[in-house]
Amino acid sequence: MSKNNVQKIIVVDFGSQVTQLIARQTRELGVYCELINYKLFNKKKLIDRNVKGIILSGGPKSTLHKSAPSINKNFINVDIPILGICYGHQLISNLFGGKTKYSKKKEFGSAVLFEKKKSKLTSGFFNNKKNMVWMSHSDSVQSKPKNFNVVASSLNSKFAILEHSKKNIYSTQFHPEVFHTKNGKIIFSNFLFKICKVKKEWIDKYKISRMMKSIRSSVKKNEKILCALSGGVDSSVLAHLLFKSVKKNLICVYVDTGLMRLGETEEINKIFKKKFKKIFHKIDAKRIFLNKLKNIHDPEKKRKIIGNTFIEIFENFTKRKRNIKFLAQGTLYPDLIESKSFSGSPTSVIKSHHNVGGLPKKMKLKLIEPFNEMFKDEVRKIGKTLKVNKYLLDRHPFPGPGLAIRIPGKIDQKKIDILKTADKIFIDELKKRNLYNDIWQAFAVLIPIKTVGVMGDSRTYDFVCALRAVTSVDGMTSDYFNFKYKDITEISNKIINEVPGINRVVYDVTSKPPGTIEWE
Repeated sequence: MSKNNVQKIIVVDFGSQVTQLIARQTRELGVYCELINYKLFNKKKLIDRNVKGIILSGGPKSTLHKSAPSINKNFINVDIPILGICYGHQLISNLFGGKTKYSKKKEFGSAVLFEKKKSKLTSGFFNNKKNMVWMSHSDSVQSKPKNFNVVASSLNSKFAILEHSKKNIYSTQFHPEVFHTKNGKIIFSNFLFKICKVKKEWIDKYKISRMMKSIRSSVKKNEKILCALSGGVDSSVLAHLLFKSVKKNLICVYVDTGLMRLGETEEINKIFKKKFKKIFHKIDAKRIFLNKLKNIHDPEKKRKIIGNTFIEIFENFTKRKRNIKFLAQGTLYPDLIESKSFSGSPTSVIKSHHNVGGLPKKMKLKLIEPFNEMFKDEVRKIGKTLKVNKYLLDRHPFPGPGLAIRIPGKIDQKKIDILKTADKIFIDELKKRNLYNDIWQAFAVLIPIKTVGVMGDSRTYDFVCALRAVTSVDGMTSDYFNFKYKDITEISNKIINEVPGINRVVYDVTSKPPGTIEWE
């Protein structure tokens, strides 16, 4: 099956932090979709015959602003179903003669939606004519366009769902793509299959086939790919995908930064030397990274230094090996959306991931990033299909910069050693208590402040260790794991008793947002 004859949905991106969740919901339902910046979409002269529906995303701008992003009205007059979400909802209203105004009663977070009319879009969505949805808007549609019907309302949004059934145009003020909207997937399912009448063609085997075809078409016969292999879920699955695609044209390189978890380098070496044999290489760069990070406090500087140093090491390695033209990374969509806009839309930058915003502007190697439209759980599914080692697939996410971003402020070897020991105790205890698989990500942080303590009737003045454990689906949002009092108490006591240099342990109960999962 070629990409050219696959039915697809276009997601027009206006810059929402959760735009990719729309694409994700679509793909999970077995439908191929493409994410495109609204500016590029407006430059299109024709809509591809394989496009069966268009979804307009949310965005950070106001439709009331003179320079507000918009869409060519000609495209919403074509015979293709359209779904507008949040900003897209307000934009559709404005384009068809409705009015959007700044609302004194804003809606952020959960809201109750009340059904006003039956609709193809909401079939099976409401329970007793009510549903909990997630809102995030300051502006609201104040008067609906002509020939549009009100499907649902909330307390502060009279026109929370609108439809023009004859033109197959639908819009929602809330975000059905986020986890917090109950039954949000039903909205997408109804739009795709009842309104767009699209087929289920986007399955894991096809995704793998498409990625392999793309890799092979990019790499010439004698050219080699250097895979940046950290041993994490993403890079491990990537290495297996590349090996299946190009075999002997692959070189896997593991860089020991000295910032990995305790015993991790030995584990990774053992697994991949056995799997990839002669194409696996280990580089000891502990001293290089520690020297470059000396006296660096700012987290953005840390990430950029680490990203640049990785590239320097890889490019130096290529001087010893002929014909390496490509660098492959296990970059995911959350990395991109936090570091920069994925499609060129006005998305806010949260932090520069070492493999995205941390890369140097000029690189000799060309990037290959097959997973940059995916989330970690999607990559795990790909890994299962490729029969990747279960131990590797089940591991918690671990950031490329490693422990450097779990030691806020200045880094030195003493702090690294303290944190490695505390982190290992934390993870080992989670596994012992059968909690590890209930948690999406867990780790320890060494806070750069010292506090007074009492041990054996003597005064101590040592570091504070923060424990972080979160539940999540895709890393875009998360909540803290609700430990039993007994478990968190015993784990904390064990760290204090067994790790010299720590005399106090705290537990981080911040969700994402407003926090991020990692501390830096």
